[in-house]
Amino acid sequence: MSKEQLKIHRYHQHEIEQRAALYRERDLIFADWAAGYGVIRHRPQTQVRVYELVDRLHHQGAITDKSVAYRQLQAADRLASAAMWLVVHMTYAENVYRDGRDLTHADFKRDPQGHTGGSLNMVPGYVGYLLINALSGVSRHWLMGQGHCVAAVDATNLLVGNSLPIHHDNYPLDDAGLTRFVRDFYAYHVSADGRPASPLGSHVNVNTAGASLEGGYLGFAGLHYIHQPLPGERLVAFLSDGAFEEQRGSDWAPRWWRAEDSGLVSPIMIANGRRIDQRTTTSQQGGTDWLREHLIQNSFDPIIIDGTDPADFAWVIFEMEQRLEAAGQAVQQGWEQYPVPLPYAIAEAPKGFGFPGQGSNLAHGTPLGQNPRTDAEALRRFNEGARRLWVPDPALAEACQQLCNHVQKRRPHERELGDVSTPVQAQLPPPNWSSDLQPLRSPMDATDETFVGIVQANPQLRPRVGNPDELRSNRMNQTLDLLKHRVTDPEEGMAESIDGKVITALNEEAVVSAALANRQGLNMVVSYEAFAVKMLGAIRQSLIFARHQVEADQPPGWLSVPIVQTSHLWENGKNEQSHQDPTLCEALMSEMSDRSRVLFPADWNSAMAATRALYQSHGQIWSLVQPKSAVPQHLSAEQAESLVKDGAIRLQGTEDSPLQLIAVGSYQLVELKKASARLQREKIDHALIYLLEPGRFRQPRDRWEADSLSPEAVHQALFPATTQQRLLLGHMRPEALLGVLRPLDLGPQHCRALGYLNRGGTLDVEAMLYANRCTWAHCLAAISELTGTALEQLLSDDEIDAVQGRGDPYAIIARPHKTA
Repeated sequence: MSKEQLKIHRYHQHEIEQRAALYRERDLIFADWAAGYGVIRHRPQTQVRVYELVDRLHHQGAITDKSVAYRQLQAADRLASAAMWLVVHMTYAENVYRDGRDLTHADFKRDPQGHTGGSLNMVPGYVGYLLINALSGVSRHWLMGQGHCVAAVDATNLLVGNSLPIHHDNYPLDDAGLTRFVRDFYAYHVSADGRPASPLGSHVNVNTAGASLEGGYLGFAGLHYIHQPLPGERLVAFLSDGAFEEQRGSDWAPRWWRAEDSGLVSPIMIANGRRIDQRTTTSQQGGTDWLREHLIQNSFDPIIIDGTDPADFAWVIFEMEQRLEAAGQAVQQGWEQYPVPLPYAIAEAPKGFGFPGQGSNLAHGTPLGQNPRTDAEALRRFNEGARRLWVPDPALAEACQQLCNHVQKRRPHERELGDVSTPVQAQLPPPNWSSDLQPLRSPMDATDETFVGIVQANPQLRPRVGNPDELRSNRMNQTLDLLKHRVTDPEEGMAESIDGKVITALNEEAVVSAALANRQGLNMVVSYEAFAVKMLGAIRQSLIFARHQVEADQPPGWLSVPIVQTSHLWENGKNEQSHQDPTLCEALMSEMSDRSRVLFPADWNSAMAATRALYQSHGQIWSLVQPKSAVPQHLSAEQAESLVKDGAIRLQGTEDSPLQLIAVGSYQLVELKKASARLQREKIDHALIYLLEPGRFRQPRDRWEADSLSPEAVHQALFPATTQQRLLLGHMRPEALLGVLRPLDLGPQHCRALGYLNRGGTLDVEAMLYANRCTWAHCLAAISELTGTALEQLLSDDEIDAVQGRGDPYAIIARPHKTA
């Protein structure tokens, strides 16, 4: 800072201090609040901000009595102090005493655990969120990227009466209830059904009132928040400075916000400057000053606040909303254009503020360094720190009463504002089935046409399409022409628009989050299969939270989200083996099949049937792995609907056929049809089955997954116990397919699986099949081994040489197209 800048800064500070002093003289109740409470101190700038905020809310009619507002501000200080007191007890204490007495060695846990420093930093933020709701008479949604700081939210909610019944009923606000509360934190106890016995988690979970995101994957909240609220809604997003360097994409938030279809967002970074065992990159680059300039360069409007003061959080939430609302109105009136400067708060605080060890590396976890149960110095420091935070019962009860003005203000309770619970409904237009007169069509064209029809039939649902790249290459032409890329400077003649609904960025995590966050809308994500694997963390976070909601008898109501994986490994030969990867479908088949549904549409009709079905389901992620190239029409409309309903269908043969050929994937079905023709020539009895959704035929891992399986009658009709041999030809690696289909595995002497063998390169479909031993001829060679049929009966000498790798591959596959 130059001498001139320093002079201006000092003059500004002096002016702020004078104004704060003047306001204290004018209003004694304000002065009482300004004096602070316990470890919470109110800087002159915060005092000025708060005084003028109350005056503004009074002028707007949200506040009728300023003295009530100042009592609510005092209440927030007391609630924050008490919540911090409870947070440190959650980490360390075995017993809790509401009278605030010093603890003895025997009152502490044998193994203290907790992200204590981050949780202490989150308390002022979360209390500030509750405070602005009370002051303004408006209840806002919230999410928190640092889900490991859940102790702050659970402790505050319990004290203020904002808990769900499972917390409220289990943990009354007496010594016994709070003792049970802290003992259940990191208790590690398991129930008889294999689930955590404690309703408390180490991260945000479904028992955390108002929660919609676990926040276990650092950085994804920064990708979610801008896409989550609808117009008229308000969302406060607590973000981490450590996560800021973890995940690319949050810098682009101003590119996506539009007043016309987005609610108000208030992103707040808790800038405590520390990761687990070192400083954050922001801290090393120059701290808040560096971050402020970085944000400005990316179209943000940064505001620096005191991260130790609930009042500054309350002020900045209101201030950001006012600025963003004004910016949106300016665009609508033609004075400004997108992107508008997106307000963004930086809450400065030492890690673990308010307790011994603050600002140190230890503050990330257990800030005392030693366990008070065994160490005298740690015991002394704990009691000294806790004493500064303790709030007497009468003062705390009065504080909570001041902040809980939901009835008076006729506003919903914060605990009611979690994830979408009422099922979102979508209307389906009539289907456009393909007929036998249209033998070669792209399944992606069917998905494209179906999605557009559903979007047009449901104008009340906000659409979002996540697109990491090449939507036209993936044959989503109608979708792109209708919804267009969302850009800030549309290029003439291109499918681009200021209000486009297609979120396009070369970052898979960012675009999938745009769909996953749009919980009250209509969503689709389309990606090359190989690169969709980068979405796994974001998808898995949503899957886990949705599954926990089901287990808690709170099923999510958002429309299921399709992750369409195309340009897939079998047809992506021009791009080398990096583009030939089935990892995502394999991983998602390992997740619980009642939430993670992995389907392999074979043709136009099955792709259309699957797309229609998914928008009639809720709280699931549907992975549609399908070709973009034109492929044969295998299924009638009736067969396609039956396939989606049952998960599989028999196309040839009977229930009594001793040999089953089972295809998973469109190109795999083509090969097995070729193999079937050869078997028919040799009069070898067999059945041909197309398996759309392997997870419907797995060994269920619990009762919810069992409920999602195909009915037992369907299972027995398609895969009877009398079958003697099975050959599976799958899109993915054979080991992954056999693992999921364990109930169909007849053992290595009677069952064989073929699939991707990690072989590839610049090869066409036929060559990819050959390289991975998945051609029709390789299938017949496997059948020969399974059934004892002579290989010479099924294949010619040239075909046998090709299968065994010593002859011409083009004896069994077609040659690639030759250019002139």
